[in-house]
Amino acid sequence: MRLLSLLNGTDPFVSFSSPCEVPISNNMKHLSSIAIDVIRNSALKLNTSVDKLVEEFEAGWQSKPESETSGYSRKFVEFCASKALHEECKYIEEKITDGSFSRFTFDTMLAWEMPSSRDEESRMECEGKAREDGKIPPKVAQEEDEIPLFYSDVMPLLVNDEPSVGEDAFVWLAALVPFAADVVNGRFTFETLTAPTGNRLFFPAYDKFLKEIAKCIKHLQKQTKPKGVELADDEFILHVEGTASSQRIVRHIGGTSWPGRLTLTNYALYFEASGAITYDDALKIDLSKDIEHTVKPTATGPWGAPLFDKAIIYESPELSEGIVLEFPEMTSSTRRDHWLALTKEVMLMNQFLSENKVECPIQSWEMHARTILGIIRLHAAREMLRISPPAPTKFLIFALFDELPKGDYVLEELAESLKKVNSGHPCSASSVLRSLNMSLQPVVSSIEVTEADKERTSDQDSIHLLESAINQARKEAKDVEIAKATAEGLKEEGISESATVLMELLQPLKSVVSWFQEVISWERPGITITMLVATLVIVYKEWVGKAIAALLLWIVSKMLQARLGRLHDKYNEIVVYTGSDQKTTVESIVAAQFGLRTVHEMMQATNLAILKIWSIMCSGARKHADMAMAAMTLLAVIFAVIPLKYIVMAITLYCFIMTSKLGQHFQNDQGNRRLKEWWDSIPIIPVHIEDEAPHPT
Repeated sequence: MRLLSLLNGTDPFVSFSSPCEVPISNNMKHLSSIAIDVIRNSALKLNTSVDKLVEEFEAGWQSKPESETSGYSRKFVEFCASKALHEECKYIEEKITDGSFSRFTFDTMLAWEMPSSRDEESRMECEGKAREDGKIPPKVAQEEDEIPLFYSDVMPLLVNDEPSVGEDAFVWLAALVPFAADVVNGRFTFETLTAPTGNRLFFPAYDKFLKEIAKCIKHLQKQTKPKGVELADDEFILHVEGTASSQRIVRHIGGTSWPGRLTLTNYALYFEASGAITYDDALKIDLSKDIEHTVKPTATGPWGAPLFDKAIIYESPELSEGIVLEFPEMTSSTRRDHWLALTKEVMLMNQFLSENKVECPIQSWEMHARTILGIIRLHAAREMLRISPPAPTKFLIFALFDELPKGDYVLEELAESLKKVNSGHPCSASSVLRSLNMSLQPVVSSIEVTEADKERTSDQDSIHLLESAINQARKEAKDVEIAKATAEGLKEEGISESATVLMELLQPLKSVVSWFQEVISWERPGITITMLVATLVIVYKEWVGKAIAALLLWIVSKMLQARLGRLHDKYNEIVVYTGSDQKTTVESIVAAQFGLRTVHEMMQATNLAILKIWSIMCSGARKHADMAMAAMTLLAVIFAVIPLKYIVMAITLYCFIMTSKLGQHFQNDQGNRRLKEWWDSIPIIPVHIEDEAPHPT
């Protein structure tokens, strides 16, 4: 086991071994070599001794039987690293430049992962065995900065023989210092950055990522403010394109197009049309207003024909028509998707602050700072992953959890945790921006900083609740991804195949569903009134209860019969025979093409809905089938026990109230979201297309 070396003015970032070593005290013999190294460096940064750190830690440590185990070791590492990072964050800009911040924080993550000597021995044994099995890639020389960090056609990824860190350590560091990642989406960021390296983060990649973040911040600081507007004191430029050194931005107004410069801040979008010599005064699109405004993708083209799907449209009740901005690109729509994600992030962030009534300036600015850092991380990752740009939402907080199942729960916990934040803390997001000379906010008083230290220790419960909500969202997201993967093959089919599949699947149902929807929504008033009168008569005669109970139990019995007969194995795919060699004619008229695309999407959605129902009925999706059977069984019991007239009267009253204008004010969108997430997570049965019909036997 490595001994604690004397410091004697040596560089704090030397290797783990040192020629000058002395025996360590008994209370540190259980620590790993990397943990001892981090503690030594922490003492040097704090201008104190290791013994004083031990005394200070143990003064607040409650003696436990396992005090010599990893629990004690990890807590001690966390204590020392947290105090040292408070000092590091004050000079973070220069320390990122010289690499000392990257080295110290990476070593801190390593020490957190293996704080005790027992952890270190176990880690060495595992790595040795993995190396023998050929699972660890060989050491590769580091190339020039211009080479993309994680993808290359000519060399493996930037890995070496040094230890690597995992996801938990990365997220723990993000909870201390929201620079490389934010604790809310840190796991998603880590997955994206380490996908090609087996979900392990190596130091060369980590160091480049931090330096690229610093470069992006300096680049944004040099950007020119939009012409003719005055930015707020807490408004900062987050992205600019349309300049002479960047790609074009075009605004479409009717049949005319105007190139110009587009600037995004944490409050608004600014478009400056290009003039003869300079730019015109900027058009401001305020993204912080608490109104029902939206931004979504759209297609543009000559005479309004939707030929090029590379634009976004901003719509607001304050505007008579939407503002269309196009991002011309030769092949993909990567630029448009990037701008769309950033714009949505700013809109959702301001909406989050408004909905949760975050009125405290300190808390509001902290959330702004975390959002700004998330956008900067995305810029840094895109610069390094030029061959295969990452999904923007993996680096953004609100755009990510707006899409994820149960994401609204995560945002609720985030709002609660935000109430306990004090941006005066030296490692808060706002303090980090201030240290990077990007924030003009006044420095918070030392009293608030002291209070922040206390709050950080009392924040553990809220962090645990937030982590629990995040883990639940990740689990639900993986289930939805698995379910959606079963539908990808069907979406790739052409219009003719989709039409054939639709007609085949609609044979048992035909137009029953659409007819029923029309009746319920009062699109056929005569039929609706007739159905209402008939329902009231049946309720009065009390003929329905047992019939509905019997119907539901019959459906459950059929589903159980299908499960016991392993119907989902026997019919693991649906075969549709086209019986024809006819192919779809490619229309040359743009309007017809757009109509065909719309019809195609409608048929795909209908096919997927029917296949999801089929998957439930055949127990292909066992969890969802169990939920459906349990719900129907419960309903059968309710209908059999409670007098039906009361049930039907309550349901009828509820339906009529909720479809009225009065009921729309009391609707709960969260229930609809839960139902949508459950529906999206249902996998479908694969569909196989045969060109020839079977011969009769």
